[in-house]
Amino acid sequence: MKWAWKIGRWAGIDVYIHVTFVVLLAALAFLNWLGSGSVFLALYATLFPALIFLCVLLHEFGHALAAQRFGIPTRDITLYPIGGVARLERMPEKPAQELVVALAGPMVNVIIAAALYFYLANTRGFQPLEALTLGSGDLLQRLMIANMMLVGFNLLPAFPMDGGRVLRALLASLFDYVRATQIAATIGQGMALLFAFAGIAGGNPFLLFIAFFVWIGASQESSMVQIKTALAGIPVWRAMMTDFRTLAPTDPLAHAAELIIAGTQLDFPVVDDGRVIGVLTRAQVIEGLTKFGPNAPVSSVMGKDFLTLEPTEMLETAFAKLQSCQCRTVPVVSRGRLVGIVTPDNVGEFLMIQAALSHRPAPVSLNWGDEG
Repeated sequence: MKWAWKIGRWAGIDVYIHVTFVVLLAALAFLNWLGSGSVFLALYATLFPALIFLCVLLHEFGHALAAQRFGIPTRDITLYPIGGVARLERMPEKPAQELVVALAGPMVNVIIAAALYFYLANTRGFQPLEALTLGSGDLLQRLMIANMMLVGFNLLPAFPMDGGRVLRALLASLFDYVRATQIAATIGQGMALLFAFAGIAGGNPFLLFIAFFVWIGASQESSMVQIKTALAGIPVWRAMMTDFRTLAPTDPLAHAAELIIAGTQLDFPVVDDGRVIGVLTRAQVIEGLTKFGPNAPVSSVMGKDFLTLEPTEMLETAFAKLQSCQCRTVPVVSRGRLVGIVTPDNVGEFLMIQAALSHRPAPVSLNWGDEG
């Protein structure tokens, strides 16, 4: 994972911390050191945000473990300065299951806040709220309030927050899944406009950031569901490309570069004796030419860990796999033999043609990430 460091693996789930989160803590410690001249106070200043993000991590594990109960694995959890992300293989299809998974995260914060409340109530009591700031006041009381705020923020009925998924799950008991998503996304975008108005009127850039975050999240969720619905029930063989070029492992990189320049294909299956043994991407060609020169064999830089699809697989499943690996070209293999390739562009073109034939608007373009 780019710009993220693996810090551990718990319950079979890899946990990463993004470099920007480490930079944030380091900057906070440095600024406090400049102000106080004390290394201890500088390190202590990072304790509160570190504890908050521990609670965020537990929140994400709440989602992940709830999803596991329904047979949905979690690829990984990553901590960012703005929060955490648990990447589930897929969202539950049943509204009741999605409701449980969506509520599991905030419930972890409710439990943490309740435990801290009862501990403080039965020990040293509470400080006045005006005595609390981000950097001063009783640490546990501040942590309790932070968890209460996490619950409130995450339950806002707007994607990509948990509240948006809760709303969608409730609406899905009354409408079909696509309609429920569209209604929830519209409500979320309405909230984004309110946040933006409040941010402009009050001169609060943080509210503007939240408005942008919510608007984009609602748009992406609505588009994603439309795409998945459009792909449902369609086999891969109907959308795969059958007119494409391949490379042999002994071909020089110069030949791959010539094919890229001469045509529109950017990535190439590498085939040996009829079997796919790798995939060579445009980025790997450029890197290989720079490091090894034009005569280096394709096998020296090709990717050997690659995804394949079966022609009889459903495009909806293929779409989920493509999202998970962020691949731009995936070989389609039948009985060990290459029969086609799938790319975001050709699937997008297939959807546009299908939409034109049925006289309905096409979903947004399938663009799930450029190669690095």
